Amino acid sequence: MRYRAQMRRRLPDLGPRGEGWVALQVVIVLAICGAGLLGPAWDGTARLLSSALGIALIAAGGLLALRAVLDLGPNLTAVPRPKDGARLVEWGAYALVRHPIYGGLVVGAIGWGFVTASPPAIAAGLLLGAFFDLKSRREEAWLAERFDAYAAYRSRTRKLFPWIY
Repeated sequence: MRYRAQMRRRLPDLGPRGEGWVALQVVIVLAICGAGLLGPAWDGTARLLSSALGIALIAAGGLLALRAVLDLGPNLTAVPRPKDGARLVEWGAYALVRHPIYGGLVVGAIGWGFVTASPPAIAAGLLLGAFFDLKSRREEAWLAERFDAYAAYRSRTRKLFPWIY
């Protein structure tokens, strides 16, 4: 209960369902895309290796996010406040992390920075990670209000990245 009250005080709703969080997310993702188009900062073997790493990160992030979308099924919503009548999903990708779509997008964004050899895109990918950490806190306060089992789920499941955080 204390966790819920603290999160409600600290993080703004940014709209009745959290629409402002989605708008900010779109701005950051567009910045990542644009930063990747500014031109490569390195070339040669380093570029080849970073491209291979980037492709692997994009694939891994994409698979994690896609699996999460499929696992959510009718519970999927673009905004952080859960839908009326939603169920708490704890299986599939959600057995690994509480926010696999966010984690997958961050991994993919950093991968884009490596593919494009763009330090600004990599930095913006890290910024996206920090943003999703904040957005997930707002979302978790709403989830904890909606689902009694959320506290137990949160205590046994990583937040954004499987086996890491």
